[in-house]
Amino acid sequence: MSEPSLVIVVLEDDRHRMLIYRYLIKCKLKTHEIRVVPAPRGAGSAESWVRKQFVEEVSAYRIRQAKASTALIVVIDADTHTVLDRLDQLDQALRDAGKQRIDAGTEQIARLVPKRNVETWILCLTGQEVDEETDYKNATDGWNKLIPQAAEALFQWTRPKAGLPSHCIDSLQSGVRELNRLTL
Repeated sequence: MSEPSLVIVVLEDDRHRMLIYRYLIKCKLKTHEIRVVPAPRGAGSAESWVRKQFVEEVSAYRIRQAKASTALIVVIDADTHTVLDRLDQLDQALRDAGKQRIDAGTEQIARLVPKRNVETWILCLTGQEVDEETDYKNATDGWNKLIPQAAEALFQWTRPKAGLPSHCIDSLQSGVRELNRLTL
């Protein structure tokens, strides 16, 4: 598959957006090749909105993919659920809409599920020891300063033959595998 002419990103919040957008720019995508679809603020559960929007964007991806190289990335926090629970919820949302499951072998669709939340990934990517049960959302006021470093680490960890450091948490290892399936 050739490089995507469009990467669609469905996500919950600004930290998701900043991390993934910076990562995609590091992957040499241009701004016009990235379409970010964030959950609307103040409209209820962002996680629930992402699941619903995921179904719409999978449909749009499948239509567009027939004509132009496209990739889809969804970012949804596991919160107090497991990563597998969130993946099952995304699969169920597709089934409920009468859509086929994601074919990881052929479709350029990555499902990123930070456990507990993306702040856990940001801290891990910046070299801090974290666990996946603690809620780190309020651990610092300096998230925006950490995100460029985290995006750089994510980029480095997804390079061919890159090894993951021993402190890399399970959900981030899964996310790296998902991103590595994409042709970016």
